Amino acid sequence: MVDLDSQLPDDHRARLVWAFVQGVDLGEFYDRIKARDEVAGRPATDPQVVLAVWLYATMEGIGSARAIGRLCQQHAAYRWLCGRTPINHDLLATFRRENAATLDRLLTQSLTGLIAEKLVTLEELTIDGTKVRARAGRGSMSNRKRLERIEKAVAERVAELKEELDKDPAEPERRRKRRALQAAEERARRVERAHQKLAELAQEQAERAKTHAQEEAEKGEPKVSVSDPEARLMRLADGAVAPAWNVQVATANGFIVAIDPTDRRNDGGLAPGVVDTIVERTGQLPQRLLADTTAMTQKDIVKLAERYPGMTVYTPPSPERTAVTAETLRKRRWRRCHEPPAVQEWRARMASEEGQETYRRRKLTERAHGIIKNRGMSRFPVHGREKVRAVCLLQALALNLGWAHTLRRRLAAAAAMAVPAIA
Repeated sequence: MVDLDSQLPDDHRARLVWAFVQGVDLGEFYDRIKARDEVAGRPATDPQVVLAVWLYATMEGIGSARAIGRLCQQHAAYRWLCGRTPINHDLLATFRRENAATLDRLLTQSLTGLIAEKLVTLEELTIDGTKVRARAGRGSMSNRKRLERIEKAVAERVAELKEELDKDPAEPERRRKRRALQAAEERARRVERAHQKLAELAQEQAERAKTHAQEEAEKGEPKVSVSDPEARLMRLADGAVAPAWNVQVATANGFIVAIDPTDRRNDGGLAPGVVDTIVERTGQLPQRLLADTTAMTQKDIVKLAERYPGMTVYTPPSPERTAVTAETLRKRRWRRCHEPPAVQEWRARMASEEGQETYRRRKLTERAHGIIKNRGMSRFPVHGREKVRAVCLLQALALNLGWAHTLRRRLAAAAAMAVPAIA
């Protein structure tokens, strides 16, 4: 007999995670369980346990379902979280694959509690994007001709396996061929999605070529990944070009209030959608919005001013060349005189000392980026946008959980120190 509870200190991180999952409403997870007292079926694993294991693993920087499955058999903290519940890698992977939307609503629920606790305020919101490598490798990127060759080979393989199964071999061999057929059919579906994505990219390139013909001609033919069709080639912070996701992260008071992976190479035009998500999620409008130069276009500033007049945008203007002719300067002044009022107010605001001082606080959002990347989000362990989104949401929940615990401890320590002074 082993007393697992005695092996964990009172302040162990696993206990913090368990206290969190016990305090949130997981009714949506439980409602999907079909095997109940009066309904036949295999007993379901408690979603509370699976969520707690995933959150603890995320805080420990582990994103592999197989690795977590092994730890649930070997590591005291994981065994304590599991109790007597059997956990395996297939159960963990299925939970992450199928619950992106539910995890998003759970993030909303947890943020509502943090706002009520006054740990989160939306006085100041920071939006920033970060590029994260996709699961797919660069070698999986294919142009139209290569994609057609792959599609032909996959179709031939599917037909071959179906023909072999029809011959009804021995049962063990039949099971092996059935699994091979399922894998081949899944690959065929990915190739079909890759064809659709390639058509979208070709149309996007044709539209952009109308205004940037030379730039688009230099890029060459668009390519798409066969293993992860939704990922796109992007230039990363280290200068490498690889399949990646541009993850939009919005933070307030150090907490992640919105996170969403996109296939956009740049952040321009995404800010209004992020603000809409936050307003819908929290029911509150941020007073100040901080974003870097590439994340906010003049059209975005006008759109946000019309949609949310109570919010002030802080983002630096794009740098302009100084070594220009007098005629260029004249045209530049003329354009500025005819800019929309929202853009003129923004320029005046960013030229002031108060505007520059406010914008300097944008760098605080890098803390959240650093934490989630140090916890394994330097490269996604899964394919597909919904699975990638689930990974992002688990990272947001884990970060918010840890940061809230830190702030509560600080507030409790400050209150304890203030009591003797008052006495």
